[in-house]
Amino acid sequence: MARKRFPSLIGVIHLPPLAGAPKGEGTPPSELLQTAGLQAVKEAQLLSRAGFEGLILENFGDVPFYKNRVPPETIASMAVIAAAVRESTRIPIGLNVLRNDGPSALAIASVTGCDFVRINVLSGVAAADQGLLEGEAAFLLRERQRLGSGIMILADVHVKHARMLSSTDLTQAVEDAASRALADGVIVSGSGTGKPVDLLALQQASLAVKSRGIPLFVGSGATAETLRDIRKLGAGVIVSSALRRGGKAGAPLDPRRIREFVKVYRSARR
Repeated sequence: MARKRFPSLIGVIHLPPLAGAPKGEGTPPSELLQTAGLQAVKEAQLLSRAGFEGLILENFGDVPFYKNRVPPETIASMAVIAAAVRESTRIPIGLNVLRNDGPSALAIASVTGCDFVRINVLSGVAAADQGLLEGEAAFLLRERQRLGSGIMILADVHVKHARMLSSTDLTQAVEDAASRALADGVIVSGSGTGKPVDLLALQQASLAVKSRGIPLFVGSGATAETLRDIRKLGAGVIVSSALRRGGKAGAPLDPRRIREFVKVYRSARR
């Protein structure tokens, strides 16, 4: 099945707590779903109208995260929300089921008509606050083939909030993600949410992906001030914190910040 192309400017929708999450304690699951769904649709429409080319939905409010398989109520909630967002906008939509539940993300994306998934650890082993995260590329690629959905896989390399144990060499990790794990695109990030990416590391990753013919994205820390340097290296952008009030992850979207970000991005792309 022919692969689509990733959008270059992707906004992340940080969902509030879903059913079963500790931060949602005391609120009925149906109310948590309604709150998250309404927020997701509103943010999706706002970002789409502002000029964003794609979106990623992630269960940001479900801390602490399961390291791999999330419970059924999380899958059900994210499927309902993804379907609602899909109906509200026509731009490509991705799923990231935190911390590293690739099979659930792939299933949700497939049945709701979404376009891609973000996988924090597709190959190798990372030590994170959830424990050891292991890549499941062999299983995930076969599941995609079984489902026949054509969902694209966007893989983090040296993922944030973690330390890679399998490969400390960024160039090798990019090449492994592309050639051995068969990622359709790769992401490099800073050390944590909202933290800037090291430009030298981004340059190394940019050189590594050129020979593989897949796109490169910056997955954290992109701001209006750093966009020009990022775009010079041919990288797309995945952003959320810089678009929100006070530049804080999980805060409400700030229309002024969104307008400024899109304006600078368009200028940098030209």
